[in-house]
Parts: sequence; C-alpha cells; structure tokens
Amino acid sequence: MLSVDLLLAVCLGYVALLFAIAFIVDRRTRRGPIDWLQSPVIYTLSISVYCTSWTFYGAVGSAARNGLEFVAIYLGPTLVFIGWWFLLRKLVRIGRAHRVTSIADLISSRYGKSSFLAVLVTAIVVLATTPYIALQLQSLTRTYQVIDTDADAFTTAFWIAAGMALFTILFGTRTLDANERHHGVVAAIALEAIVKLVALIAVGVFATYVVADGFADVFADVDIEALGGEDIFGPRWAVLIFLSATAIICLPRQFQVTIVENIDESHLKTASWLFPAYLFGMSLFTMPIALVGLNTMPEGSNPDLFVLTIPLANQQYELALLAYLGGFSSATSMVIVAAIAVSTMVSNHIVMPILLRLLAPDRAVSGDVRDLLLTARRFSIAIVLGLGFLYFWLSGGSAALAAIGLIAFVGVAQFMPSLVGGLFWRGATRTGAICGLVTGFILWAYTLFLPSFEGQVLIGPQVLADGPWGIEALRPQALLGLQGMDPLVHAVVWSVGLNALVFLVVSSLTRRGLVERLQATLFVDVFRSAGGAPTTVATTSAGAEDLFILAQRILGSEPARRLFNEMARTQGSSSNLPHPTDDVIARLERELAGSIGAASAHAMVQRIAGRETVGMTELIDIADETHELIVTSRRLAEKSAELERTAEELRSVNERLRSLDAQKDDFVSQVSHELRTPMTSIRSFSEILMDEDDISIEDRNRFVSIIHNESRRLTSLLDELLDMNRLETGMADLRLEALDVNDAVGEALDAVMGMTRKAGIAVTSTLDPQLPPVRSNSGRLRQVLMNILSNAVKYNISDTPEIHVRTTTNGEAVLIDVIDNGGGVSRKDAAVVFEKFARGERADRDQGAGLGLPICRAIMRAMDGNVTVEFVPDNSSFFRITLVPSTEPVGDMVTADA
Repeated sequence: MLSVDLLLAVCLGYVALLFAIAFIVDRRTRRGPIDWLQSPVIYTLSISVYCTSWTFYGAVGSAARNGLEFVAIYLGPTLVFIGWWFLLRKLVRIGRAHRVTSIADLISSRYGKSSFLAVLVTAIVVLATTPYIALQLQSLTRTYQVIDTDADAFTTAFWIAAGMALFTILFGTRTLDANERHHGVVAAIALEAIVKLVALIAVGVFATYVVADGFADVFADVDIEALGGEDIFGPRWAVLIFLSATAIICLPRQFQVTIVENIDESHLKTASWLFPAYLFGMSLFTMPIALVGLNTMPEGSNPDLFVLTIPLANQQYELALLAYLGGFSSATSMVIVAAIAVSTMVSNHIVMPILLRLLAPDRAVSGDVRDLLLTARRFSIAIVLGLGFLYFWLSGGSAALAAIGLIAFVGVAQFMPSLVGGLFWRGATRTGAICGLVTGFILWAYTLFLPSFEGQVLIGPQVLADGPWGIEALRPQALLGLQGMDPLVHAVVWSVGLNALVFLVVSSLTRRGLVERLQATLFVDVFRSAGGAPTTVATTSAGAEDLFILAQRILGSEPARRLFNEMARTQGSSSNLPHPTDDVIARLERELAGSIGAASAHAMVQRIAGRETVGMTELIDIADETHELIVTSRRLAEKSAELERTAEELRSVNERLRSLDAQKDDFVSQVSHELRTPMTSIRSFSEILMDEDDISIEDRNRFVSIIHNESRRLTSLLDELLDMNRLETGMADLRLEALDVNDAVGEALDAVMGMTRKAGIAVTSTLDPQLPPVRSNSGRLRQVLMNILSNAVKYNISDTPEIHVRTTTNGEAVLIDVIDNGGGVSRKDAAVVFEKFARGERADRDQGAGLGLPICRAIMRAMDGNVTVEFVPDNSSFFRITLVPSTEPVGDMVTADA
C-alpha cells in the first residue's frame, strides 16, 4: 500500500529539487547566458505548461464520458503552432520590441498605452484564472484523497492552496527582472514537462500492455463509431477547437512562456513541430487508459482518476507514485506560471497606477518602487490562490475537470477579437476594444461563469430556470429563446460573437487618438520598422539624476547603473550620467516597460519628463506619405487632359472585361451544378438496384435503361452548357421542336422516380389530354422539370410528403404546375429565388450553388416561355412552367431566334 508519509516525503523532495534547480539557474544566469537553457527544446518544454492536471487526469475522464471529444483540446494548439506560426512570430517580435510583460500589457500598449484597458484585461484575467486554479486544487485534492481516504476535501484543498502560494512566491518573486523573464522557473517547468510526459506514457503502457494485451485487446469490443460521442465534428467539437486555439495564445501562463520568456524568435520554428509532437505523446494513451479503466475498475469509479487508480488497483505502487508526481507536476507548473503572470499584471496595471495617482511626483521618484512591486506581486499570488480555493469551495468541488477548464478557456477567449484585430487592423480603436471586452466579459459571466455555481452565487436556481423576474428570454443558458444548444456553445456564441461584433462596429464608428495611431502602425507593421521599437523625438525638462533615481527604484541599483553607463558611453559623455536626449528617454521607457508594463512606464516617465512623445518612425512614414501625395498630385495635374480624353474608352473596356469575367464565372459554376442533376438520378436507381432484391425484371430493365439514358446525357451536358452560354450572350440559335407536353412530364417523372421512392414521397399527376403541342427543346424542358422536381423532393418538410404535377392551358399558353405539400417558397424567398447564387431559407450550403432556378428561367425565356412562383389565397406556393403552343404537329422542328 502507498503510504501517506511516503507520498508527502516524495512530494516535498520533488519540490525541493525544483526549487534548487530554479535557484541555481537564476544565480548562474546573472553571470551570463547558459547555452542549454537557451535551447529551443527547453523553450518548447516550457510551453507544455499548457498540459495541466486537466490534460493529465481530466482528458482520460473526458475520453471515458465523451469519446474522442478530448482530441479537440489538443487539435487547437496543434493548428496554431503549425498553421498560425506567423501570428506567434508577430507576437514574439512585438513582445521583444516593446518589452511586453503580459497580455494585458500588450493589449493596453497597442491601444494607446491605455491604463484603463490594462486594468480591464487584468480584472478579466483574474476572474478567468480562478476556475483554472480551482481545477488544479480539485485534481490534487481528489488524488490525495485516493491515498488518504480519511482526508477532508476542503481542508486538504486549503493547505494545498497555501502550500502552492508559498511555493510560487519563493519561485517567482525573489527578484524583479528588467525583462520579466524567469530563467529558473523555465528550467524547473521544463523538468516538470518531462516528468508528466514520462508518467503518463508509463501508465499508458502499463494499462495497454500489462492490464490489457495490447491495443488490439483494448479496442477489441469497442464500437469505434461510438468513440466519437454524439457531437463529433459538430458545433461543440468546433467550439472546443476554437477555444483551445485561443487558449494557447490568450491564457496568461501561455502568453508568459510563449511570448515573454522567449529569448530567440527562431525557437518558434522548433516549437512549431516539437510542441505538437509533445501533445501527441500526452494524448497517445488517453483513450486506452479510459477504456481499460471502464473495463477493469469497479462500477461508479471516477474516470478522472483512472491514471492513478489503475496502478493502485493492480498493486503497482511505484507506478502509482510516479503517476501522482506527474499530476503534481501538471498542477504545480500551471499554478506557478499562471500566478506569476497574473501577479505581474496586478502589480503593473493596478498597483502602479494607484501609486502614481496617490503619490506626488517627487515621492514617486524617490520611493522604493522595486520593493513595493515585489510586495504587491506576493500579495497578488496569495489572492489568486485564495480566489481559486474560494471557487472550489463555493462550487462544491464536484464538477468534472474538463468542465471547469472550459470555463476559463471561454473567459480568456474574450481577448481574441481585440488582440488579433489590433495586430492586423489599423482601424481598431481603444473604445472598440473596451466595449467589446466589457460586452464579452458580462455575457461570459452571465451565461457560463456564474451558472457554474449551480445557483449558489448571485444567480439563484429560479433565475437559472425561469430567467430574472420570470423573463424566459433572459435565462442565462437560453438567451433570447436560444434553446437546445450545448451550454458551452451557447456561451461562446453569445460572449465571443457579440464581443467581436461590438469591437468591429464601435471601432468603425470611433476615432483614434494620436498615440493610438502611432502604436497601431508600430504593431501592424512591426516587421517593417527598425526592430519594431519607436525612436522618439520630444522636448524634455527631466534631469538625468531624476531619471537615474527612477531607474534605480524599479530596476535596482546595479542594473540601473549599467544601463546609464552604457547610454553615457554611447553619447561619448565623460560623466556617468547621459544627457537626457530623446533617445535616452525612449530607451529608458522601454527598459522600465519590461518590469512595470508599457502603460505604467509611459505614464511614469512622461510625468517626470513633462512631455509627450511622437514616434520618429511615424514622422518618417508621414513625411514619406506626404511627399508621395505631392508627387502624385503633380503628375495627375500634368496628365489630367490626357486622362480626360481616354477615360470614357477605359470605362467601356473595363465594363466589357467585367462582363466577360462574370460570364466566365457563371459558366464554370453552372457546369459543376448541372452535372449533379443526372448523377442524382443515376445514383438513386443504382442504389435501388443494389439494395432491393425483390424488384421485378420489368422494373429492373426499365431502371437500367433510365441509368443508361442519364449516363449518355452526362456526356452531352457540357455541349449543352456551351450552347446555353451562347444563348445568354445572343450568339446562337436554339433548335426547338413541337413536343407533347404530357410525354415530357412523364419522362421527367420517370427520371426522378428513384429519388422520390427513396425519399418516400407520393407522386401524382393530372395531365390534360387535349393540350396542343408546345414549342420547346426536349432536353432543356426535361432539365427544367427535373430541377424543379428535385427541389420539391429535397426541401419537402412534411411528415407525409406528396408531389402533384398537372398540365393545363389558359388559352394563350400551356402550363405545367409542380405542387408539393412541403411548405413551398415563401414570399420573401420568391423575390430572390431566381437570382444567381440565391438560396432559400431552408437550403443548406451543400445543396447546390444557387444556380439551378436561374438556369431554369434562362432556358425557359430562351424558348419564349417562363418559370414563376405562384401563390394561392392561403399563402402556399407552387412552381409554374409556361410554354408557347406550337402550330406544327408533334416532332416537327421549329427554329426561333434566341
């Protein structure tokens, strides 16, 4: 039996080892860089902090409950590192150029170094991180209770939270780094990445090859299709991929290790394949462990704990201890990095702005800001862990691990619109970002975060069931009557969707300030500027002594002295202090940004210097653009007379080219669409012949004959479409003949019999035998009839579907009416249904390109007829084909100009 004393001793020893590694690495890096620490492998292993106790324990539980749904959590990051490498590279370049310390720092810096926006992002991060901290506490508490069955859950969780807080404070807040990098922490996290990978693979190998007899045995009695769950590749699957993709960028801990801790941009190249490979290793045995657990563990066992309970149930205590260490590593690495990242944001964007407002300028310079920042970060870590414990306590610690993690994912996904928009769209504004974030945050809290407490916090059970004040349209998980949707999908659609919409609309309606415009250019065009960092021109009244004191209080005495000595040598000054030129002010602001954030550094330096900055890069860009405008205007003036003479000719040629291009596009689309009509008939009759054994010889021969005829029609369809193109351009004659309309209808009904039979649709007809012949083209008329009949089959929503075809005359024309009981075409759709590429409200994207009915109308009008939608008094509708009577007997050819 695995004893509690041994478990605690091993865990304490493991923690001591991690601390020793971090301490030694930190001391060693002060003397100079360490080669192995700057390896892309170490960088990639640190990114694996993404794999928390959720992926270590919860992925197996998710696999046991929902089949392959857990794969989506790995697919998102994989797609980002393989397919969105350019986005990560841009973030890293911006982070290095602007000394970004957190995601709040980056977003606030992009939108004019807005302190309010930094505070808003920080507040959302704190709340979004809280469920994730609770998840780690829950996983560690549950696994500890497996060993010590008498342990109280909340007492255990409290002491784990307290120990983690102390552990993180010792790890991450011993010093204040100018670049906000933690080399010792990165080294420790890399070791933990190896431990949890080895532990999970070891348990997987044991479960697969010792408990079971290999993969074949594990999957022997499993319904492979059932592994996909009920929603594989459905809305929830897509949302999970989206959330995990955004999480790998927007989670505070992921931004910390991927962007802030990056020391070489080229490391992303290795991470782009090595990190997906790491995720593959973590997920390789997830499903086998889940299946073995379901088959061998007692009924009612918690699948979230299979990684630990399978070795214990088989008396493999050494393996169980390794598994516990793997889960311990997964949880502690996440807590350490997340708490460091969040505490950095709190101290930089909440404590520092308050300090700047409360203290007079001279006190802000002379005060020991460095000690204050470290103290603030330590308290922030304790508060974050405390909030995590509070969430665990209020939620009862009963939710599945995966469900808790997804709440955090949706929370941080609110940053995605303003983050991506700020990187690629100059027009994104601070007001738009704020409005979008506030909208998304409120909806996330209302639709997902607060409901996770199951009516125990702010939102009561009655509100969850009936909405506030009994208004059902405001129910948190069925807003505006959107029912039957997965709660996660519902929350993402409302929060992220409206977040992005508000961001786009408000940004389009508001103007940017000067600093916003300059920052937008620096961020969007980071690869075109010199290093991505601005050189500033300004006037300043600050003395070098004041600036040096400020640097001492934030960076520390020795780093500040080295920085100012370097700047003095660059100027060639004999003094140890440089002259406070524009370059010196800009350099100091960037250095301070690495410790206190761009917004706080900008505010503090500007307060001391008493001036505003304008980017030199932007001045040059503005001057270049102005010069180009002057030159262009001069040339346009010189050539205005010549352009006036040729303008009309150019417009005419351009219109002709556009017309030809549109015709070409229409033609290509029509080819692909019309090929499907005969293929549908062939496929339907083929399936009948293959699936039904009791078909009579007569029917079988008739079906084969129809298949043969439709196959021949396929070979001639391209020629017919070419003729169609010539008809529309007025360059061809249409060969018409006198036809018996009832025979044409009968042939069309025979051609779609396979489709209607398969769909269970009853087809009837009323054909007037006294009708005169009509002037038409047999193949084209059948094409129109089959298209309309196929639509009647595909879009019929009746429980007892029926189609009725009748032929009649109004004295001037012969009419073919196609009537079904499936709802018909609405008046709204009737106005556009004959327009190219238009589809009705019930049409799916995969049910044609919206060219069928426009082609039908073009054919009928070329034959002097028409296709229309007719309505009856009860608002139901049907399709009517109008044909011109012929004075010639059936079979005679008639020529008409198209």
